[in-house]
Amino acid sequence: MPPQNLPAMRKIHITELEELPQQKIHTDEDITAWKRTRGYRDYWLFLLRLNEAVVGYSISQTDEQCSPAITALLSILDTLDQWIDDIPPLRSPQRYGNQAFRTWGDRLTQARLIDRSDQFLCELVGQEMHSVLPYLKPFLLTSFGSFSRLDYGSGHETSFAMFLCGLSLIRFLDPSPEEERTLVLRVFVRYMRLCWKLQDVYKLEPAGSHGVWGLDDYCFLGYVFGSAQLRDQTEFPVSAILRLPLPLDNLYFLCITRIHQVKHGPFHEHSSQLYAIATGVPNWSKVNSGLLKMYEGEVLSKRVVVQHISLGGLLSLEEDYTN
Repeated sequence: MPPQNLPAMRKIHITELEELPQQKIHTDEDITAWKRTRGYRDYWLFLLRLNEAVVGYSISQTDEQCSPAITALLSILDTLDQWIDDIPPLRSPQRYGNQAFRTWGDRLTQARLIDRSDQFLCELVGQEMHSVLPYLKPFLLTSFGSFSRLDYGSGHETSFAMFLCGLSLIRFLDPSPEEERTLVLRVFVRYMRLCWKLQDVYKLEPAGSHGVWGLDDYCFLGYVFGSAQLRDQTEFPVSAILRLPLPLDNLYFLCITRIHQVKHGPFHEHSSQLYAIATGVPNWSKVNSGLLKMYEGEVLSKRVVVQHISLGGLLSLEEDYTN
């Protein structure tokens, strides 16, 4: 059964695809129009299904046996991680970000003989799905940060989630609760760790950070999925995040632990939103529902966050008349 009786994911046949994804959001009015599209509805349903699939599960409970699709995704992320070791940061003083991140990005996008992103995607989906590559590639290329601005933020994280959504819509990924759970607890966790390493090694700036008033300088979905994991348990109250160390088998706790690794000083000063949640929200169910609303309002509804994401193609811009 679908998690919490949510609708099944729509299935897209490759032959149906026409318009290639492009950057379509330039004004606040474009945001309003986008939120009425079938693609927006598909993406939001995908997130809700991932959210429900992990309720009550910890990272350590994930089955060791993964589907070939999940294994292939993890292999790509492992390769991208290895590239960081191959491309050390430049030693020369640099005020914002390290220029070596552009070299890392060039390896993904501008290899002389073959575009490595095309190679990754072709190996991932197989020759029989080769025609879908132009519809997936824009999401993959914007998943790890901006190679020009040397920054990373929740828009890049959203692009990766849209990449996974596209793979589900074409049924490369099986949209079952078991696969969706593994997608969060194995693939998304691996993606988070890769992005943390990119941020640390190349000193990436936060993209569009709200400073102390934002939830997190870099990410958002880890908190959504982590709060879903904790939603039906009573062992850890919401205020548990204020007492370190935290168990590392939950995405919310992983993100909080990460904050303490990169920020110094009183928690309530540098992470006021998270502190307010810990001291003012009574249970994880309300945290989870509140964060979903916040993600829609502060990420998907903000032009400066989503303007660099390509839309169309797999995430159709046709108006959804079922809303």
